[in-house]
Amino acid sequence: MENVLFNCYLFNKMTEVDRLVLGLQHRIRQLLDNVSMLEKEDNGNLYAAVSLRIIELELAEIQDLLDKLNRTTNSYQQLSVQAAAELQDMENTMTELEKFDHMQVMVKQRENQRIKRDLEHCKAELNSTSPAPTLSPGHCGLGSMVNVSGPKTYSLTVYGTSYSFGAWGRDANPAPGDENKYWLVVLSSSNAFGNFIRQYSSLSTIILGIGPTDTYISSSNPTTNTIQGPNMVMYSNALYYNCYNTYSVCRFNMTTRSVSTVALPSDTGYNNKFPFGHLATSYSYTDMDFATDESGVYVIYATTSNYGNVIISKVETSNPPVFNQTWFTSLHKKTVTNTFMVCGVLYATRYVDKEIEEIFYTYDTKTNEERYDLRIHIKKLQTNIKYINYDPRDNLLYVFSDAYIATYEISFSKFTD
Repeated sequence: MENVLFNCYLFNKMTEVDRLVLGLQHRIRQLLDNVSMLEKEDNGNLYAAVSLRIIELELAEIQDLLDKLNRTTNSYQQLSVQAAAELQDMENTMTELEKFDHMQVMVKQRENQRIKRDLEHCKAELNSTSPAPTLSPGHCGLGSMVNVSGPKTYSLTVYGTSYSFGAWGRDANPAPGDENKYWLVVLSSSNAFGNFIRQYSSLSTIILGIGPTDTYISSSNPTTNTIQGPNMVMYSNALYYNCYNTYSVCRFNMTTRSVSTVALPSDTGYNNKFPFGHLATSYSYTDMDFATDESGVYVIYATTSNYGNVIISKVETSNPPVFNQTWFTSLHKKTVTNTFMVCGVLYATRYVDKEIEEIFYTYDTKTNEERYDLRIHIKKLQTNIKYINYDPRDNLLYVFSDAYIATYEISFSKFTD
């Protein structure tokens, strides 16, 4: 029984050490992969600058994991000494118990029986594998989201700190030959409006800000059908975003440079009626959010008739776009800082402090199940995340945070559909 108690007492710390060791191994493998990838992108001076930056970030995160592992190991050793002392106290108590009268022994026997039942339950938990406390995300074969690590990539854009609102990423369904391109939009007018999309040929060139190609929606900013707010996505060579000063979705064709639109319900919030934000601030013109996943494009918004709660509508990527299925949630939009979709599941984030953003909510569009008990943290290097979107091609989160661009890796539990 004493061995079972000792194992049960130490179980949580042992699993924490295991998780840290596995995380450390993963980050080292990722560092090797990044070095290999950068070698393939070797472009003289460009390679040297980018590789040093990315490797520096990876080494910093590995050092952070090592520090956590050392702290946890020290705590584990102290816990072992403490547990051994408590077990010795139990033996001393049992020795003294033999000197007590019969009725006191009976009381202790009943207490011991209860403790024995608790220990048997604990032993059963030691021999079992606990399921991940997350929602099964549709039928993409990825498993449940269990962790977000990074940032993997982190850099100022070519604009420096001039523009704190914007978006970036890759086309989630690119045309042949465009697979390696990256796009960037900064809200260059009042941190609220944009009128052009900047594209780069690779991750290296967007980090260094060289060789861009600009495609203009209009020469004026803002004006009819230009970009309002930082939330947008690229899908099949078209940019989807909130049309300027309306409750409509705009689709800008990058090849033909033409815009088509589709209106949301007339009571949809826009112009800062239902923006994202937290207690300290709201994020201007974020009434509409856009997301991509394995199945296409979604728009996330709120209406007065749904009491400001989040609504999800699937956008059919036709020309003009049309709405397909719609889902209604109980999540009030103004309590959220961002949303994104993975495998048909909506994830929502909230501000914890200047270093942590938390994924706390999910809504599964296949089962209509929603949960508020997710506790997945995103480590921030800037205070506010103004934009976040998932790329189904590389399973990364693309983030725009106070003028910085970053990517984060998602970890999934292992199961097959």
